[in-house]
Amino acid sequence: MASAEGGHGGGPGDGGRDEGLGESVEKRRLAEEKKNERYVWWSLGYFLFGIHVVAFVMIYAVTHAK
Repeated sequence: MASAEGGHGGGPGDGGRDEGLGESVEKRRLAEEKKNERYVWWSLGYFLFGIHVVAFVMIYAVTHAK
């Protein structure tokens, strides 16, 4: 019986510690999601910029062709 009561049992203070760890994991996940979303938007911006550069080069080539 002594081993069941002692050690790292579920005391009143344990719930707060677990919730704190959960919040930490959630904050880390949200920060990583924000970073990934920012990376996606930058990639989309570079892609669209590249498409426009190619389009302008093609327009220039067609208008200046002999």
